[in-house]
Amino acid sequence: MPEPLIPADVRHRLKGLSLVARRAVGDRGIGLHASHSRGTGLEFAQYRPYEFGDEPRQIDWKLYARSDRFFVREAERESPVALWILLDASASMAQADARRAGFSRLDAGKGLVAALAELALAQGDRFAFAALRDTGLTLTRPASGTRHRDRLHLDLHGLPAAGGFPEETALAPLWERIGQRDLVVILSDWFDPACLDLARRLSAAGREVLGIQILTIGERDFDYDGGYRFRDPETGEELLGDGAALRAEYLGRFGAAQTGLHAALDAAGVRHADLVLDQPLDTPLQRLFGRTGNRAGGE
Repeated sequence: MPEPLIPADVRHRLKGLSLVARRAVGDRGIGLHASHSRGTGLEFAQYRPYEFGDEPRQIDWKLYARSDRFFVREAERESPVALWILLDASASMAQADARRAGFSRLDAGKGLVAALAELALAQGDRFAFAALRDTGLTLTRPASGTRHRDRLHLDLHGLPAAGGFPEETALAPLWERIGQRDLVVILSDWFDPACLDLARRLSAAGREVLGIQILTIGERDFDYDGGYRFRDPETGEELLGDGAALRAEYLGRFGAAQTGLHAALDAAGVRHADLVLDQPLDTPLQRLFGRTGNRAGGE
């Protein structure tokens, strides 16, 4: 049986977070204007059959007494926009650390996708998912509810990291589906310039874009000693060198590259946060959607 995508302690801390877009009006989830999406507040809209995961307080017990079946009361709420979660599934996302070889960047990304979907589900908001790689674009339509969440989990469990980041022409289906005011979260290592280009274009077109960078411990600390063969998983290029001898130069260049990336995201109006694989999974979510994160810019 596969491990849960969201650890129990992380799931507990998610209860203190809310998906709030910067451009949102009021404080009702990520919605920007009135619509007929379904939630648990405002005016009654319709009944639907009870699904596992629905809150018992939503059950209409009088209707149950008459029909001997469980039905849930749905209500109209202000949440017309969708949360789009874009996960980089290229080969570089398979990178892991020696101290935890079974937990890769992609595994962390899958957990973040599931956590974001859980936040949207709790608010009654619609959410959609796309896996980004040049071997084919995997898309799920915006929807809400526990069944949609469960289908997403199945897709995530079977998703491997392969190929490179998709070219601009391959991303056309995203432009056809992401609404102008939708909230977009991009999960990636952000090492491919095409990822930054995607964020810039989406933001310039009126979408609110958030970026989460997933890094290995080795990338942050370069904690290698002795001879190593460093290999780019997407290009196959290799570099032979001594870890200790390369550390100072690497850390200097990596720090400069990170500073440049953060500056570019800030300039594009993209809020951002980092996750290193030795940190709790919800670290970037706390920064972006916690009480201070909702008012802050990038890191």
